[in-house]
Amino acid sequence: LVAGIILVAINPYKQLPIYGDAIIHAYSGQNMGDMDPHIFAVAEEAYKQMARNNKNQSIIVSGESGAGKTVSARYTMRYFATVSKSSSNAHVEDKVLASNPITEAVGNAKTTRNDNSSRFGKYTEISFDQCYQIIGANMRTYLLEKSRV
Repeated sequence: LVAGIILVAINPYKQLPIYGDAIIHAYSGQNMGDMDPHIFAVAEEAYKQMARNNKNQSIIVSGESGAGKTVSARYTMRYFATVSKSSSNAHVEDKVLASNPITEAVGNAKTTRNDNSSRFGKYTEISFDQCYQIIGANMRTYLLEKSRV
């Protein structure tokens, strides 16, 4: 088992100007370590490895309740949609994350750190064509805390 780069994300509880299109383009094509640690650096490395080795890649986003896991996944999907110049670039992350609102509405709970904490784990698989453009996505949801639903 080989582990790749690990990025620790921390929710600053305010909007920061470090996730826009200009930042996406700044990280696009860069080598890991050439720029500051960032979710876009991790996404770029996975995208390059996929294209270079023609092998599936995984990015694991983990953290405590309220740490920003869903937001980090959104940024990653937006990065892929932008750098792949996907025809489905019309907010692919919104389409994927909106695919399962019922379980989110029923399964969320209030915690000491997050008023809307999900009781579900999510596995999102993004499919690319031979030109490495996004052609679709699939989200699977797993019940994590049955007792709190």
